[in-house]
Amino acid sequence: MEVAKPARLDALTGLRCFAALNIVFFHFSDPRWFGPFAPIVNAGYISVSFFIMLSGFVLAYNYAERARSGRLDSMRFWKARWTRLYPVYLLSLILGWRMVVREYHAHTHTLFWSGIVLTPLLLQGWIPKIATFWNTPAWTMSAEAFFYLIFPWLAARKRPATLRGLLTLLALLWLIGILPGALYALLSPDQILKPDRFSYGIWLQALKFTPLPHLPGFVFGVFLAAVDARIPRDGRIRLAVGLTGFVGLYLTLLHEPRLPYAMLHDGLLMPLFGAMILGLAGHNILSRFFGLAPLVFVGEASYCLYLLHFNLWNLLHASGILPALGLARFDPWISYAILIGIAILTLHLVEKPAQRWLRRRIEA
Repeated sequence: MEVAKPARLDALTGLRCFAALNIVFFHFSDPRWFGPFAPIVNAGYISVSFFIMLSGFVLAYNYAERARSGRLDSMRFWKARWTRLYPVYLLSLILGWRMVVREYHAHTHTLFWSGIVLTPLLLQGWIPKIATFWNTPAWTMSAEAFFYLIFPWLAARKRPATLRGLLTLLALLWLIGILPGALYALLSPDQILKPDRFSYGIWLQALKFTPLPHLPGFVFGVFLAAVDARIPRDGRIRLAVGLTGFVGLYLTLLHEPRLPYAMLHDGLLMPLFGAMILGLAGHNILSRFFGLAPLVFVGEASYCLYLLHFNLWNLLHASGILPALGLARFDPWISYAILIGIAILTLHLVEKPAQRWLRRRIEA
């Protein structure tokens, strides 16, 4: 029996465009270049937490009803996710061949070979010291692979019967999400006086890069989809909720230097991310803006941009091609444009064709 697909939520795809670009700017820019948006770029790591919550929301939006009615084939779901993610992931590792040499000199032999074996298996994120091995942003794929593994079971769980019950559950998940960062800030296990984006410590690495601290954010997104189903898509409430999320996030990031860094990675911002998602899932002026065709066009390539940008940037600048072509004076803006262009080409020439080819062969 053919299952009708839920309506597209283009505004959320458009927001993915900004979130992915923000991660690129976070890694390869000076936040001061962006004027009033500097606090957002300086805290670009929060885009990853947003992506994790959005992943849970979108999966539940598309599959939760089938899961609860027993019509979701878990094996086909896992195969479909693998065919969607792995071809570009593999390409990102191929493009990062130079990083392997650096990793060899940066780690013990045991950790190096662990990274070589575990990274292609999407398992490197479970070991903090090699979570960013080979392709720095790819640690998230360990988390996503784990979340996809448990999603069919999670999506089939019974939801609270009332909106109040759902909001209470989300509040509980928020508190659970805050807990790891709060404990880190309280106990200071790495003995770092004031942790920030440049700090390094084994416990901070575990908090930032291993899957379990990010699990509450993903689960929050899954149950947020149940709240979404209970709120009319038309009307002012969606706009008010969405604006509250965006304005609240900006005001929070304005005060980011005075907030515990460890709590900003997931827990503290979960309600604001949720409000933004609910707002853009409605029909209002906010969702119409983020649903503009150019934003959606780039947003559809956000996964490629996110996963390829780090190794591509290093490869592009190591090649010397920009100075050779007389384009170095336009950097970094020309590099940003090249990364976006390659991400779009990868979506249409690698990700989608590989996905279709693999799905035909493994019945996903």
